[in-house]
Amino acid sequence: MTNRNPTEITIQILEVVNGYDDNEGIIQTTLMTKLFLNHDQMEEYLMLLIEDDLISYNSTMAKFKATEKGATFVQGYNQMDKMLKGQQI
Repeated sequence: MTNRNPTEITIQILEVVNGYDDNEGIIQTTLMTKLFLNHDQMEEYLMLLIEDDLISYNSTMAKFKATEKGATFVQGYNQMDKMLKGQQI
């Protein structure tokens, strides 16, 4: 696996949270496993994403869920990434 920059990790977290089938959200351990991040890294990213209102946290169920803003952000990022990759030679 290559080194990922913070933007790539952020997008990957949002994609996993947004694409998770459970309507109630995803637990932190599952995210850590899917993204190959340790606990401290995961905590840091999750706090930033919550502060930016890109994901929400249900403390009763201890699950994370993408917000509408987070889903829109991922769509916009992926469209821009696709356009930029199309321009590369």
